[in-house]
Amino acid sequence: MWAVCSASGSGWGRVLVRVSVSARAPRSLSLREHAEDRTAREPPRSSMSERFDCGGCSESLFGRTYIQVGGRPHCVACYDRLHASTCHHCREAIGHDAQELLYQDRHFHLQCFRCSRCRRSLADQPISCQDDQLLCSICSQAQCVACSRSVPPGSRMLKYEGSTWHEDCFLCRGCQKPIGAAAFVPDQDGFYCQPCHEDRLPRCGLCRKALTRGGVAYQDQVWHRDCFLCWGCRAPLAGQPFVPQGGGPEGGGAEGGGPEGGRPHCVRCFGRLYGQRCSGCRAAITGFGDSSYVSFQDLRWHRPCFKCSGCSVSLVGCSFYPDRDRILCRDCHQDQDRGRDQDQD
Repeated sequence: MWAVCSASGSGWGRVLVRVSVSARAPRSLSLREHAEDRTAREPPRSSMSERFDCGGCSESLFGRTYIQVGGRPHCVACYDRLHASTCHHCREAIGHDAQELLYQDRHFHLQCFRCSRCRRSLADQPISCQDDQLLCSICSQAQCVACSRSVPPGSRMLKYEGSTWHEDCFLCRGCQKPIGAAAFVPDQDGFYCQPCHEDRLPRCGLCRKALTRGGVAYQDQVWHRDCFLCWGCRAPLAGQPFVPQGGGPEGGGAEGGGPEGGRPHCVRCFGRLYGQRCSGCRAAITGFGDSSYVSFQDLRWHRPCFKCSGCSVSLVGCSFYPDRDRILCRDCHQDQDRGRDQDQD
């Protein structure tokens, strides 16, 4: 007989699939039936004088049921051993007396031809093949991950990373409105429409807009890279050394323009506006790079500038002698003392 089944593909098709009892092999014949057939085709001869043996084991088939394969008769045992198909589901042979179904070059016992999910028989049913699994028309429909109901073919749906939703079930986690075809952002706890996603993002300490990509973090606040500026010259400070100076902004945000606990200044502006001057070169001491310094009383020097005012030898790590606004090494100090003694004489 023939079963009506669906063809795999994007839509439901219907194809005829043959279900038969030994349908792909000729029918079993008794010796009497065979002799009658041969008598009808050939001149009469004595049935005892001719040989009629199995094409597999060569045993006589007189008085036995046989199956014709490729023009040669086979006993039932040899037919099952040599020519029976293997069931695609249970991997066992489909015997001569079993009902067999052929679908897309795959053979099944009739009792094995079932939906891979609900195990309903697929004989005389529409069929869908998904990921090499045969499914009935009900199980082949996608299932909405939100409501667990089926999503019929042709209905409005959304798919994302292998999951399916009814259009009305794909909701923003924030506002609970259908997202539809709009842009969305996946998160650990669900999906967010673009406005709700931006509402959850941190706000820039200057312009108060959401940071949708990398920025600068400082003192528990974040800034866009283009918004984190020197308080003095307004140059961008992202990736640059800076110094916090002064109290927090009076107004905050776009009007206050700086972080609490200190307004950031680039090194140049900090030195120009707030840095203490080197007693040697009179340039600002910032403390960055090679600008480490030596202090004595209320005076500061860059380390390269901390040298004898007489002979210019470095005094870093050495004894020195203050002389008003100058510093002297031991030799220059002694020379100065001898000169004073001579002047007194």
